[in-house]
Amino acid sequence: MEQAAPTATEAQPPLPVMDRPVMDRLAGLPRPLALLAAMAAGGVAALGFEPVGSIAGPILGMAMLLLLLEASPRNRAFGAGLAFGFGHFLMGLGWIATAFTYQSAMPPFMGWVAVVGLSAFLALYPAIAAWAARRLAAGTVSLALLLAGFFIITEILRGTLFTGFSWNPLGAGWLQLKGVSALAAIIGANGLSGLAVLAGGSLAALVGGRGQPWRGRMVAVFPLLLLVGIIVERARPPMDEAAGATIMIVQPDIGQDEKLSEGGHEQAILTLAALTRMGLEQAPDAVAIVWPEAAIEYPLEEMPGLRAQLGGLLAPGQLLLTGGVAIERDAGGRATGARNSLYALDSSGAILARHDKAHLVPGGEYLPLRWLAEPLGLARLVPGSLDFLPGPGPATYRLPGVPAFAPSICYEIIFPGAVAPRDDRPDFLLTISNDAWFGPSGPPQHHAQARLRAIEEGLPLVRVTPTGVSGFIGPRGELLHSLPPHAAATAAHRVPAPLPATPFARIGLWAPLLFALLLVGLGMGARALSLRGETRRKT
Repeated sequence: MEQAAPTATEAQPPLPVMDRPVMDRLAGLPRPLALLAAMAAGGVAALGFEPVGSIAGPILGMAMLLLLLEASPRNRAFGAGLAFGFGHFLMGLGWIATAFTYQSAMPPFMGWVAVVGLSAFLALYPAIAAWAARRLAAGTVSLALLLAGFFIITEILRGTLFTGFSWNPLGAGWLQLKGVSALAAIIGANGLSGLAVLAGGSLAALVGGRGQPWRGRMVAVFPLLLLVGIIVERARPPMDEAAGATIMIVQPDIGQDEKLSEGGHEQAILTLAALTRMGLEQAPDAVAIVWPEAAIEYPLEEMPGLRAQLGGLLAPGQLLLTGGVAIERDAGGRATGARNSLYALDSSGAILARHDKAHLVPGGEYLPLRWLAEPLGLARLVPGSLDFLPGPGPATYRLPGVPAFAPSICYEIIFPGAVAPRDDRPDFLLTISNDAWFGPSGPPQHHAQARLRAIEEGLPLVRVTPTGVSGFIGPRGELLHSLPPHAAATAAHRVPAPLPATPFARIGLWAPLLFALLLVGLGMGARALSLRGETRRKT
């Protein structure tokens, strides 16, 4: 008697595995428990992010997800990936809720609504990766390779679609192993995320892949990564920190609540000025002094007296690089928009350059779909009625006495391949930010992503925020000098020479994408071998 073929909605059998006791227990989990386990795996994977910063978290979390996917029917893979992603982003993005406590337009509980909603949306990306990998895989090894490739692809999409949100790539945990994180110069931070999935696959293959083709090779991936990390780190030539110009950074330790209080903007400038005077007594050879994002909340173009006072802090030949606000006006003088800017002032108070932030924060600096959002009681987080307007994008500035630099303002530094122009390579990266909004976990996560940009581009990086973490980062992601959080202080340091352009600096996101395609190809090869072996066992 002929049997009807199963419909698309019927559960597909789990992948062929030899280690039945472990997989049977996982396969026997009721669906709600399996989803909770996947969400817990996502939370464990998020332990790779600062302030915990443990590479063990992503590896264990991905191993848990891989085993759950392998033990489950194909039609449950999307849900498992969605649960994983939700737990992962919920754990890593809690700092967003803190930002809502510094505004009065919306009740503070809306911060957690935003965290939950954003986490649910971002979870779609790992869900798609899990669905695609599980649909094509046959065995632990092919599943791990395919998930690593698709995870890289969906992470790149997460950073580009709908204005993009690249915050916290899974590979950030590798910063704890300098030799492995150095590979970001070749495959980018997104490629490091693929390595984290492969390392999780190494553990999953050890637990659940006995008898499968390439199993030994997959188990060896994590030890091999550790070995590569040790070799790369020891083979590095020492960096010449004596070369380069001296830059001074100023961290005023001014919280957002202080700044928004009555007279807070004026007091912030006075505090910054006093710290600058004291810092220059210790570092008179500094060629540039850097203040944080939005250090000056007044339109500098329209205030020559303020510019002259700021220039008076400097010796001839020195520059002040400060965050500020520019106001766009129509022919009648009416304000039509604002720009989040970095100004370069000389000792006379003249504006030598102005760089406008290009990648604005939705809901922070402008309100998407304002016509719909405002009737619902939604508002942007930055005070004021004018939406910010985007600038032109990455640029290199060459100013008198200062090495060529490419600035990024706050959020812009999280986007791989979008911090420096490829055809006009700078000598260093400069990022100014205001992380006073972001509670205890947001600032160190932001700082970690700045380190990843330095490694990718092979460029030293100077980072300044009002409350920390501020400091100097070497072109391999080294922490050269930093100011502790919540300390009013200055620091001066020579900016080391840049490295030659890295492979990632030359081709950008094509580097991790090509790596992802290689992993997908290997995964399909492992699938073919696994299916061939399964056919032989049956015959």
